[in-house]
Amino acid sequence: MNILMVASEATPFSKTGGLADVMGGLPAALAARGEHVAVVTPAYRQNEDPDPPREAYRNLWIPLGPGYSVDIWELTERNVAFYFVHCPPLYDRDGIYGSGGWDFPDNHIRYGVLSMAALGVARHLFPANIIHAHDWQTGLLPVYLREHFSADPTFAGVKLLFTIHNLGYQGIFPPEAISQIGLDPRLLNPEQLEFFGKLCLLKGGIAWSDAISTVSKGYAREIQTPEYGFGLDGFLRKHGPIEGIVNGVDYQEWNPENDPHLARKYSVNDLSGKRACKRDLLEEYRLPADLDRPLIGIVSRFASQKGFDLVADAASALLDEEVSMVVLGSGDSEYEAMFRYLAHARPDQVGLRIGYDNPLAHRIEAGADIFLMPSRYEPCGLNQIYSLKYGTVPVVRATGGLDDTIDEDTGFKFREYTGSALLQAVRSAVTAYRDRDGWVSMMRRGMQRDFSWSAAAGEYASLYRRLTG
Repeated sequence: MNILMVASEATPFSKTGGLADVMGGLPAALAARGEHVAVVTPAYRQNEDPDPPREAYRNLWIPLGPGYSVDIWELTERNVAFYFVHCPPLYDRDGIYGSGGWDFPDNHIRYGVLSMAALGVARHLFPANIIHAHDWQTGLLPVYLREHFSADPTFAGVKLLFTIHNLGYQGIFPPEAISQIGLDPRLLNPEQLEFFGKLCLLKGGIAWSDAISTVSKGYAREIQTPEYGFGLDGFLRKHGPIEGIVNGVDYQEWNPENDPHLARKYSVNDLSGKRACKRDLLEEYRLPADLDRPLIGIVSRFASQKGFDLVADAASALLDEEVSMVVLGSGDSEYEAMFRYLAHARPDQVGLRIGYDNPLAHRIEAGADIFLMPSRYEPCGLNQIYSLKYGTVPVVRATGGLDDTIDEDTGFKFREYTGSALLQAVRSAVTAYRDRDGWVSMMRRGMQRDFSWSAAAGEYASLYRRLTG
């Protein structure tokens, strides 16, 4: 099959979150299975191109807003063709979605142009059997294809898959924006693009696609409920079923057997290096070198979605359990302040780094005994999967992808969204940690689980084939 993916970011070229990791891993895994795969993404100012791209198409006219003439650049990475939409007025900016804490006000035009340009790539450079669009930034692509190109023989038989990576981000704009993106105002109705009086680009991807997927089976169920549906649960139920496919991880990067960031490498058959990693991590955080005390790791964006209100509720009682904690992240000021207070009040137990540091994130995964992810909701989650590979036992809330990827053989879960439920789960983990043989067995079971992209790619390939018959 020829599979054309469209997304607003993709590693190794651009990244703000997990979507970029998906676009870096899934296309390559599909290509390794023998599929023909291409990705369309913007040419941002901060793109990190390993090789200079070549010009593939000049002066593709996009009749949105004032009108834009874009060029398409191309390079190949891991047998995947990446097509970059080069349009400096829209993409040559500081930041991908915004700057200075504010979204760019013309994001509807910026990503409408991306969607139109992707259809241009399909017409002129890469004829596709499947067009796979990702998140609200590509929500207009199915609308344009069905409304503007339905009679174009290029797209005869082409099937559209739309993947929701996080329903909390929907691409909401003022209603008058619809005239700037080349669509008839009649589409601004509750059954199509209107959402509480505003324009919702995500609804376009849902309503006009042939199939919808998301990044775990648990999240596929949850977003069809009022609690997690962000006002779109009924709309999703109407346009279902929704396929849930757990994201993969890149074991070339996240593997203690070959991780260059660790004090010492280790494997499921030789765990001795993990103790050296713990010692190194405690030293890096300037905590006492008590290797027998359970060490909890946290690597996260600090936000209420991630469950840090529960951590605030339970922090004092949790630290009374004679554990240590190392924290890496940034985000909401109230949670940064909470962790600063804990690090000051309990300097022998809590170590804190504000910001993001990828090598340190690897060292936390390797050096911690327990990894804590108490999310309010989590579409898929990656750190709990990294933790399994590193023999670091996860304690998670049973939601979305966390519930799908962790079971009683590999970690600890709690369902009720309360600080007391979190505390009880941590206490269960600490009790289990005291049984060294049982704990090592749990570590090894987790390290043997396979969440590689090759497994996820197989599920996507099956879905594509069902769509194309």
